[in-house]
Amino acid sequence: MFSDKRRHFLQQVAGAGVACSANLLLRPFSYGQTSPASSGDVTHIYLDSRRTISPLDPNLFGSFLEHLGRAIYEGIYDPGSSLSDANGFRKDVMDEVHQLGVPIIRYPGGNFVSGYNWLDGVGPRKDRPRTLDKAWNTIETNQFGTNEFMAWCTLVGAKPLMGLNLGTGTPEKAAALVEYCNVEKGTKWSELRRSHGIEKPYKVEHWCLGNEMDGPWQIGHMTAAEYGMKAQDAARQMHYVDPSLKLIACGSSHPGMPTYLEWDREVLEHCYEHVDGLSLHRYFGNTQEDTGGDSTKYLAMNLSMERQIAESLAVCDLVRGHKRSPKKLWLSFDEWNVWYRARSGDAVNGHEQEAPHLLEEVYNLEDALLVGGILNTLIRNADRVKIACLAQLINVIAPIMTNSKGSLRQTIFYPYSFALQFARGTVLNLLVESPTYEVSQMGQAPYVDAAGTLNPE
Repeated sequence: MFSDKRRHFLQQVAGAGVACSANLLLRPFSYGQTSPASSGDVTHIYLDSRRTISPLDPNLFGSFLEHLGRAIYEGIYDPGSSLSDANGFRKDVMDEVHQLGVPIIRYPGGNFVSGYNWLDGVGPRKDRPRTLDKAWNTIETNQFGTNEFMAWCTLVGAKPLMGLNLGTGTPEKAAALVEYCNVEKGTKWSELRRSHGIEKPYKVEHWCLGNEMDGPWQIGHMTAAEYGMKAQDAARQMHYVDPSLKLIACGSSHPGMPTYLEWDREVLEHCYEHVDGLSLHRYFGNTQEDTGGDSTKYLAMNLSMERQIAESLAVCDLVRGHKRSPKKLWLSFDEWNVWYRARSGDAVNGHEQEAPHLLEEVYNLEDALLVGGILNTLIRNADRVKIACLAQLINVIAPIMTNSKGSLRQTIFYPYSFALQFARGTVLNLLVESPTYEVSQMGQAPYVDAAGTLNPE
């Protein structure tokens, strides 16, 4: 646990919209002013209310819940627990999430979604089938589904970011789920929802067209051309049902993929005019393979995320130019986090159990510092990154863990909560003068990584 003094210091730093190390001087800055050279190990950060990047979209600090491990069952839904309400929702978890103020939550996956039939998770619970989730080799009881998720989102004050199955699923089934969620009445799927006791439509705005379809690990993996055409078809059919939808296509799942960026280009050549955003994912770890166990490199890895954002936007804008399109796509960085200790063997294989302990990463202070740097990177790119999701929220590579007695906060909870609490308004274009150090493959890394926002309130 942080001491009270340290917690107060970090809150003050986050309140200024800046994550940094020691020896920091904040000064106002005017156009035309010549900044003094930095001396020694002192960092100067200059702020000018006229030097802005973009309004900050609150959805930049979203999160993610997948039917994986104990994220849903024993995480947010635990009907046998004395800590749960009449709906089976863990009250302690709801309190934590509500206090955080998470604005948007992606659901139901993730790799899980590519083999998921949403119809298995609606209707009377006694009639729902037990199924095998092939993505994580677990038993899915389907006792928690679309309607339970929507009810839970309402209770914690979050909007849904719905993922669609474009692996084994079809564009027709994707459009059917939109109809189930967003049409008020008078059609097959809206009347099915009403028969389930939900009279008013949910009016879900944001939808992900599949998950990591470039990955050979993905159920229904396909080529970029195949996915691009399928995404275009799904988008057309979904827009027939609800023209107001904001749709997100799958970009490259990781910069290390052999098809990195070329996948994005080919996909967008097919579906650019039918989508609004491109999805990116990234996980970091202090491993021999990634950093050689060098913590100084690990703490600078958000710089490689900065490069990933720039490269992905370059591809989006290239396709825009090819098509002479007035539309400018934004990015949805809807999976990001630290994940490396619980990433192999039994940590990722459920062995056909219900709610097994999977991907239960235990975080340290280094991880929290990197998460702070990642949040800074997202803030600095708020002009084109409009949605981002810390993956995940509960138990699975998560800031919040549960057991039968209660919940606890991991180290990464704190930078995330500070961003949610303090980073609001307009993103400032800071001038930062900081000593640097050399990082292989990334160049010069500043000792102080900073981002700033200005909230008129």
